[in-house]
Amino acid sequence: MVYSVDKIPPLDLIQQYQQIGSEVSQAVQAVLASGRYIGGTVVQQFEQQFAEYIGVEAAIGCNSGTDALVLGLRALDIGPGDQVITTPFSFVATAAAISAVGATPVFVDIEAETFNLDLNQIEAAITAQTRAILPVHLFGQSLDMTRLMAIAQSHHLAVIEDCAQATGATWQGQKLGSIGHVGCFSFYPTKNLGAAGDGGAVTTQDPEIAVRVRQIKDHGQSTKYCSEELGINSRLDALQAAVLQIKLRYLDRWNAQRRTLAQHYHQGLADHPGIARPEGLAQGEAVWHQYSIRVLQPLFNHPDNGKPGLSNHGNLPNQRDQLQVKLQEQGISTTVYYPVPIHRQPLYQSLGYQPGSLPIVEHVCQEVLSLPMFPELSTAQQDRVIESIQQCLITDSVLLGV
Repeated sequence: MVYSVDKIPPLDLIQQYQQIGSEVSQAVQAVLASGRYIGGTVVQQFEQQFAEYIGVEAAIGCNSGTDALVLGLRALDIGPGDQVITTPFSFVATAAAISAVGATPVFVDIEAETFNLDLNQIEAAITAQTRAILPVHLFGQSLDMTRLMAIAQSHHLAVIEDCAQATGATWQGQKLGSIGHVGCFSFYPTKNLGAAGDGGAVTTQDPEIAVRVRQIKDHGQSTKYCSEELGINSRLDALQAAVLQIKLRYLDRWNAQRRTLAQHYHQGLADHPGIARPEGLAQGEAVWHQYSIRVLQPLFNHPDNGKPGLSNHGNLPNQRDQLQVKLQEQGISTTVYYPVPIHRQPLYQSLGYQPGSLPIVEHVCQEVLSLPMFPELSTAQQDRVIESIQQCLITDSVLLGV
């Protein structure tokens, strides 16, 4: 199925399957015929191929990106009484994995331009209980891993990279997931490297960490029927591994197409006062899992701390929401990642973060809008998205903030 310019989805996996369907079907049929659906050669082959692709000693497949985070944390013996510094701007699983091992997430504000952790605020958040920093390479953009690793080293902290949206992205030519002590990947179908169901992987350069991850993910067993610790059941099944083997061959090509699309968005949406385009760091090569603009909201100075805060508090219409509705009326589907920051989720109200405590992320959550982004997006479709946004910004005085 190919969408016309009259109907543009945020993501289209059908076109992807049409390109590689025969290869995927052949690989899946081979697994079915083998009778080996859990573990086995196909899973081992994919783990080896993925480790080589990321540039690490070991990659261990698991059930999901969430499990990858849990396994990484547990392999580093992070648990009750420990604190892990992370971002409030991600899917809740990032912080929930920290909570799942009994540790406490400590949230640090973000940079509005990159959507990633503000490294200037990391050291002020470090306490005697801090054990690790868990950055998220959000939307496929790397943060400054050189600086982050230096901070972590000076305070004897582990670094666990959440690479769920950044498979194939690099920092100074090195693949994300190979720089920190642990890398955690998601193969959820919508990811740049997506399975036909759930899946994930943990990557590491440390053989001892790899041994721990393999043990914990298999009921804590050091050998069959001998459990050394309380583990979990977290498997990447052979069918998903077979699909991922095929898709891994295409990943660099798809990521290159995403970069081309991002550049076209960047050029087409330049010089509009109503929006801000995403900005990456020069030493990182992004893979553009999402292309997320900010539909700008007015700011005011927060009376308590002088930092920027939200200006409308529900009293003014949200420009982002208005633009999203207008685009949807024209057949253009967009997505909001994420409307509520993690520290303001009901799950984490007990941590005591007050409104305005992390002002940048709270503001960005009211501005961010992810545009259609997938390798098969046509130039005609993309031009229509750009033209529609431009028209809304020109004709709608509310969106211009006047």
